[in-house]
Amino acid sequence: MSRVSTPGTARIPAPGSAASLRDDLLAADFTADGCLDLLGAVAYAALSRAETVPALRATRGGSPLESLVRLFLLQRSVPYARARAALPGIERYEADGWLERDGDEVRATVDVRPYAGDGGEDWWIVSDLGCAVGGAGGIGSAPGVDRAELVLGVGGASTTLSGITVRNPVDRALDLGTGSGIQALHASRHATRVTATDLNPRALDFARLTLELSGAREPDLRQGSLFEPVGDERFDLIVSNPPFVISPGGRFTYRDGGMAGDELCRTLVRESAGHLTDGGWCQLLANWQHVDGEDWRDRLAAWMPAGCDAWVVQREVQDVAQYAELWLRDAGDHRADPAAYAERYDAWLEEFERAKVTGIGFGWITLHKSGTAEPVVSVEEWPHPVEQPLGPAVADWFARQDFLRAHDDAALLGARFTLAPDVVQEQVGMPGAEDPEHVVLRSARGMRRATKVDTVGAGFAGVCDGTLPAGRIVDAIAQLLGEDPVVLRDRTPESIRLLVGQGFLEPLTGPGA
Repeated sequence: MSRVSTPGTARIPAPGSAASLRDDLLAADFTADGCLDLLGAVAYAALSRAETVPALRATRGGSPLESLVRLFLLQRSVPYARARAALPGIERYEADGWLERDGDEVRATVDVRPYAGDGGEDWWIVSDLGCAVGGAGGIGSAPGVDRAELVLGVGGASTTLSGITVRNPVDRALDLGTGSGIQALHASRHATRVTATDLNPRALDFARLTLELSGAREPDLRQGSLFEPVGDERFDLIVSNPPFVISPGGRFTYRDGGMAGDELCRTLVRESAGHLTDGGWCQLLANWQHVDGEDWRDRLAAWMPAGCDAWVVQREVQDVAQYAELWLRDAGDHRADPAAYAERYDAWLEEFERAKVTGIGFGWITLHKSGTAEPVVSVEEWPHPVEQPLGPAVADWFARQDFLRAHDDAALLGARFTLAPDVVQEQVGMPGAEDPEHVVLRSARGMRRATKVDTVGAGFAGVCDGTLPAGRIVDAIAQLLGEDPVVLRDRTPESIRLLVGQGFLEPLTGPGA
């Protein structure tokens, strides 16, 4: 039967009928592709912005798929007869708490959202009503649920994390702060064992439903904060979309860490190394403070644990007022009493002023437990569009750091390289000028980087096809330009390291390289 996780909260469906429900959803084509075909691109995109009117207009026909979209995506009641046509096992779904009947109509008790897996699998994410997109702002459609214990579904943060995660086959994976189970679901495809934790017991119930409904193996679910539920266990992969919001209070379990400032994210990063196997990965989203008088890059670099290479990417920065407004709106406070809104707004600004915070950074952090005594720690700002899924590019970035660390300048000149696919060269200068003002290499893949190079760098990259060692190419360029080859050999390795590090050049490894 359906359960109540916490006194006073809404019923959560029992997982027993999930397999049967999955069969009925598939039979009606209630999948990511099926919903896109039904709704069309415009209405489907509007749903990601929490706008339902276009989808309501597209589902007026009463077909089984239209009824399911109205039930589970739009949270509208539908006639019982139409629901039965879409869900032949409707009596059991009522008994298990997926649906509630009200006279001649039936409504869903949870949000069930189709979601496409990494390999094209048909998955479904189960969450509280109204929490699948757009945060929890103004939620009034999850009756009986304590707002502090809401469980959100698919959002931009969760899809970003799933996209950047390295998907190497692993033995053990940990989804820390699992929420509705999205990251655990992804991990189930390439991890032998998946452990999922959350401070909120309702989240563990929803994660179980998500994985059961999607046909994944049941994970090892544990309640608790940070690494407490796993003791001293170690994992090959740790992923986390933690409650990273920097707020003056812990109002909402799903977003507020309950620690001062960005201490929760710092603690998570610092403690992760002790829970990683050799060669293991930790990938998480985070917010961090920009503090007056401190370089934010140095501040973040100081978080990184010993023995781990680290790559921190800041995707956005908001000033303190923007940040407070964002999360006050997420909580629906802007629709509450104006005086209460102003009081909460002032509390945020007071806390930031006390801590000398000038802005908040948003981004992601990846750690790789390389065990080296000289780890590479890169902290950068990159607000530009990237190619998702980025996981393969993340793995390649760390592999390139391993290569560069193992090759001094002499070894680098003895190595062979190829130009990465989809790299183009742009020359910028005045029309009719004999020489360009500068040359830019630009990649259309991964991080989609661009970098200026000089004539030597452009010439070197242009002839790298894996045939000749780098030193031979440098000697040929020196002869062509009339430069001293010894001098050019001395200064070129720095340019090669830059081009390799940013992915424009790929080193050849293995026998014969």
